[in-house]
Amino acid sequence: MTEIEAAVSALGPGPLQEQKLRRHIDPLFSRVLQQRGKRIYLANHSLGRPLDRMAADVAEGLSYWYCGLGEAWKQWLAEMALFRARVASLIRAPGPQCIVPKASAGQGLRAVLNCYTGPLRIVATRSEFSSIDFILKAYAHCGRISVNWVRPRQGPFYRADDFADALHAGADLLVVSLVFFDTGQLLTGAGAIISMAKEQGVRVLVDFYHAAGTLPVDVEALNVDFAIGGGYKYLRCGPGAAWLYVHPGHLEGLRTLDTGWFAAPRPFAFARPENPQFARGADGWLESTPAVLPFYQARAGLEFTLAMGVERLRAYSLAQQAALTAGLAKERIVPLGASEPRGAFLVIGTPKAEAAAARLAEEGVTVDAREGLLRICPDILNTPEELAEAAERIGNVLHKL
Repeated sequence: MTEIEAAVSALGPGPLQEQKLRRHIDPLFSRVLQQRGKRIYLANHSLGRPLDRMAADVAEGLSYWYCGLGEAWKQWLAEMALFRARVASLIRAPGPQCIVPKASAGQGLRAVLNCYTGPLRIVATRSEFSSIDFILKAYAHCGRISVNWVRPRQGPFYRADDFADALHAGADLLVVSLVFFDTGQLLTGAGAIISMAKEQGVRVLVDFYHAAGTLPVDVEALNVDFAIGGGYKYLRCGPGAAWLYVHPGHLEGLRTLDTGWFAAPRPFAFARPENPQFARGADGWLESTPAVLPFYQARAGLEFTLAMGVERLRAYSLAQQAALTAGLAKERIVPLGASEPRGAFLVIGTPKAEAAAARLAEEGVTVDAREGLLRICPDILNTPEELAEAAERIGNVLHKL
């Protein structure tokens, strides 16, 4: 039993309890929690806090290189396989054969776009993350795609009906987030939107970056064609540990030009046929030499999330959000869409969001700002005392501004 498994086992079954978290879980994060008392970290939606063991895992990956040189690939490929299996379990994919490791979610999007020849008709929202937005605009700028941008008809939140006109107008691919990065909205109508797209013959790519690890995700139940995500935030995996999910029905029927020698049936055989031959399953979607250390970097975070159980983490997150909302209410501050289903973070709308985030940093509270929105995300390492103190400091800063 690993130290992660032992700590989670000590929590016992049922809902997560504050006292047990502090006793059994905090020691797994002792290095990063050295900042406790000096700074209240509420940017867990931006960069997740790593487990202590992550450093040892990365050192293990490096040790194979030091000791085995070229023989290290045996261990590195085995770790890549474990990464794919853990991600498949996390998003309830049919198996690791559907998971393509990527360095970023944007790289996953490009792999899908590069499956198509000729102009591709895309439907996407104006609330996709900056990287996804930038890639779509770059492809549109050079004529590779056209984009029908969807905006919410009323207020800042999307409803299923907002997508109807764009999908009925004709499209090849829908790109949409399950949880939007700006407002934090959980797209509860995702199932209806995906069904609508399928009825029109439109394939669907869902961005899970702000969903996977924060709420239960099931790619088979949603019936998506593709999904992208990564571990930079809630999964505590750091940058570089991302993935693309490909529906089993597309693994052999589609080929992407984002390819390389690792997509061959036996890469280390170094065969060079005139017509490229591809490996089966997601292996045929691999590219050139992969970055291997992110697989080790991601190991502890994925193990921790799977051991804790996303359902339990979700319940605790909602309780923390409720406590933070109550604290903000005492300061006469109401988060955007207080009754709207959301992912793991709260949002406060203010035209001075960037100035507020900077002032809060001076006050020892780490949050962030995006486009006039102050984003605030607690996680299981935040104590009730921290949330109460943060709410008071946020209130003081916003009222002064």
